Amino acid sequence: RDEFYHGEFPKKFGWGTATAAYQIEGAWNVEGKGESTWDHYTHNAPCRLLYNQTGDVACDSYHNFDDDLAIIKELGLSHYRFSLSWSRLFPDGKLTSGPLPDGVRYYNDVINKLIAANVEPMVTLFHWDLPQALQDEFGGFNSSEIIPYYLDYADFCFRTFGGRVKYWFTFNEPYVYCTLGHGLAAAAPGVFSRDQIPSKATPQCEHREIHRAETNGIAAFAPGHYSPGEGVYYAAHSIIKSHAQAYHIYNNTYRESQKGQIGITLNTNWVEPMTTTDLDHIEASQRSLAFSTGWFAEPIFNSGDYPDVMIWNVGNRSEYYNITYDRLPKFTEEEKELNKGTSDFFGLNHYTSNLIVPCSYYPEEGPTYDSDQVSIWPPSASTWLYQVPWGIRKLLIWIKRTYGDPVIYITENGISEHHSDGLDDDIRVNYYKNYINEVLKAIKEDDVNVKGYTAWSLMDNFEWAEGYSERFGLHWVNFTDPERTRIPKKSASYYRSLAGSGTYVRPADEP
Repeated sequence: RDEFYHGEFPKKFGWGTATAAYQIEGAWNVEGKGESTWDHYTHNAPCRLLYNQTGDVACDSYHNFDDDLAIIKELGLSHYRFSLSWSRLFPDGKLTSGPLPDGVRYYNDVINKLIAANVEPMVTLFHWDLPQALQDEFGGFNSSEIIPYYLDYADFCFRTFGGRVKYWFTFNEPYVYCTLGHGLAAAAPGVFSRDQIPSKATPQCEHREIHRAETNGIAAFAPGHYSPGEGVYYAAHSIIKSHAQAYHIYNNTYRESQKGQIGITLNTNWVEPMTTTDLDHIEASQRSLAFSTGWFAEPIFNSGDYPDVMIWNVGNRSEYYNITYDRLPKFTEEEKELNKGTSDFFGLNHYTSNLIVPCSYYPEEGPTYDSDQVSIWPPSASTWLYQVPWGIRKLLIWIKRTYGDPVIYITENGISEHHSDGLDDDIRVNYYKNYINEVLKAIKEDDVNVKGYTAWSLMDNFEWAEGYSERFGLHWVNFTDPERTRIPKKSASYYRSLAGSGTYVRPADEP
């Protein structure tokens, strides 16, 4: 299964790269831009980040987009995926605070210059940088009260930029945003407890008073206090409802005139059973996929509701801890119908695969998202990213079989190096060769409907809590140079040989 497959990608197959606003733009407070949760997180909790680094300047793409465009054109890309900074358009996240003319100008310039270069803009509305004002007022996505403000923002973007944008992504990697930002507090907004939620916020479940209950000697989080096994679910619930309603706004108001597509990007590892002949290991693998990918994909692509195994497991754990309220919020029947079929494609971010074994544990402090899964990845001395090329093919086949053979755009795929590594990034060249070859196998041998591939990332950037210590870019960026010079690595030459050889047609031109 690791052998190379010799063949050609479809003629209209798209080749692109991706970035995110906070990771590359810099200019964090220019021309009235508001503070985002990542601005706040890096400025107020720098000890959590390697070397106390921030994205205040990052690649300075706000001032240097022409440099970005030059390397995009040099690569011969068909598309470029980037995100909008909500607080660059509306400082406090609300329509009454904007739109800021400078933010509109900046994104108009980016979109117009890409189109002039025959590069398709693929635009993500939310890539983790929520306006801090909405976090302060409502607790961000932990509260359903944020949904109307997200919809106002989305509607404005469709109306303002949609005539030129043919691909919209409502959210990027909600799984990571919820688990790291609202479960482990390892990323912005860094929330894991109701104590950190504003008192005026209305969460998904109406339970207000803060106290703890002792049950059989085990401390259980009672109504009024978010635990790591609550906030992740509340944030996800708001995100799914926000996504579905934004889809319907686009579908009902803008699709006919703008002729674009709208979807969501989900991230998932492939999860391989440690013992492929052991039923418990196989079930652990399927359970893990349900809790990660299915958490969002099942409501959007299939039933409109959470996966059955997720509902059962969370409820079972809550019963064990004598928790009587819904840690996993419930969709109404109307909401389930609104959720169904709200993505024109399956946006997939994939980096690595893991082995999994069944595991059952009951933390003394109460249930967590991880303990709800009752399965675990074996530990490793390595970092989180392993090179397992065949994992992406297995994952693509699983998505095809599980979610009705959707059109798939691979919206991120890549590997990191250390900050000290140079331009001879053979590790990345080999990673792309092997992973892209497995994508080709999935298309040719398994008939998976993959329409495009997007490398992460166009250039080295601010890698969230890892700061600038990890580099994913096809281009090396000198972060000590005020000009933030972009220099192509060996992988850029290899990727150019793929991206520059294909042809691509915008969706409006499809027969």
